[in-house]
Amino acid sequence: MAKVMDRLLLFLYSLSIGIISILAILLLSGAIPYAISIEDERVVWFASLIIAGVLLLLSLRVFYISIRRSQSVQHSIDQRTEYGDIQISVDTIENLCLKASSRFRGMQDLKARVRVLESGLDITIRAVVDGERSIPVLTSEVQKGVHDHVEEITGIPVSNVSVYIANVSQSPSFKSRVE
Repeated sequence: MAKVMDRLLLFLYSLSIGIISILAILLLSGAIPYAISIEDERVVWFASLIIAGVLLLLSLRVFYISIRRSQSVQHSIDQRTEYGDIQISVDTIENLCLKASSRFRGMQDLKARVRVLESGLDITIRAVVDGERSIPVLTSEVQKGVHDHVEEITGIPVSNVSVYIANVSQSPSFKSRVE
């Protein structure tokens, strides 16, 4: 409810500032007649026109932000049990994915992304591998391990686990030194 009220107030603010800016531009351009008795009228006119233009641009931007549809990013997953409500943050699930995938030898530089879908969680793991093991075997093990670990710990169904291998790490070459 607060988000809707904030959007409404932002909409009204941007609309009123926009109307005031348009009136100021019309007054300063001479479209609406006015009388001013200031010695340096040209400087005041130019500065006022610039300020009114900036206010108009800012109000258009704020107006656009207030009417555009917000992208529904879900920061937590809500579950209801017989004892009450449970909220699990998406960051928690991402950390569980990283923990599960780091258990596999050969996985490095892990990153996880979790999307909440109607069918369940869609998990993407990005990793660099050492190249010592078969990539298809390693990725299928990681997929199964992450899937089972997240479902067991959170109780939330996992619909898909994708593993993206970004690169193969280069092992540092050490020259043997004989003395």
